[in-house]
Amino acid sequence: MSTVSVTKDNWWALVLGGVATLLFGVAAVFWPGLSLSTLLYLFGAFVLLIGVVDALTGLGSIGSSDTWFLVALLGAFEVGVSIYLLRHTSVKFGTFVALIGFTLIARGVIEAVSAYFNAVQVAKMQTLSYLSGLVALVAGIVILFAKQSHGVSFVWLLGTYAIVSGVFQVAALSSRPQK
Repeated sequence: MSTVSVTKDNWWALVLGGVATLLFGVAAVFWPGLSLSTLLYLFGAFVLLIGVVDALTGLGSIGSSDTWFLVALLGAFEVGVSIYLLRHTSVKFGTFVALIGFTLIARGVIEAVSAYFNAVQVAKMQTLSYLSGLVALVAGIVILFAKQSHGVSFVWLLGTYAIVSGVFQVAALSSRPQK
């Protein structure tokens, strides 16, 4: 969930995205014996929810945010990735890792660029957006280039990213523009 396009009218998107991200992270980190297919379904459902929220938030920010199209584009990309994963459940582990890595890199770049160009944000929210984008970018690069033989560390890294990102998103709620 991109924190950069949240306004006083669509703060609910930040709450929904943050809670979904936290729940996914907790499930990924603390679910012992998580199988690849279970992780695929969890990640696919998570990215579908986040993608729909991002797309709606981006489209709902037309006129109030200079970077609404980036958030909407990110949402469309995430929905596409989730549909692919949920329809192709027998995807190879390497393809799954690549899709996660590219999704996180795209999220990180768009959050950082949007935070830079969005003048409506208060400083605290802008800082949290930068940090969230940086965490997503670093996690995506590490996941993309890590050895695929480290399955458990991959899941922990993905889960840890989701927990940290979810905390940033919920924390940004306290700095949202007020009515």
